[in-house]
Amino acid sequence: PRSRASITVQDILTASQQHPVSQHGYQCVSCCRMFPTLWSIKTHIQNSSQEGYSCKVYYCRLKALWEKERMQREAAAPGV
Repeated sequence: PRSRASITVQDILTASQQHPVSQHGYQCVSCCRMFPTLWSIKTHIQNSSQEGYSCKVYYCRLKALWEKERMQREAAAPGV
């Protein structure tokens, strides 16, 4: 069974670092909407399906990909 990944503020910030924006606020990497606070973007992601977006799915898959890459790096360099 698949575990339900919880999207954290750190996940949002990590994803945002790869997509810098010139405006103040936070951009949803999935739908590109801008939000003024971390709380507002996290709420958007958690409730995105009610708004007709699939942002939560995107972030969950992105987080799973990061975890897989981290595990592969650790397996490749076990003594580090």
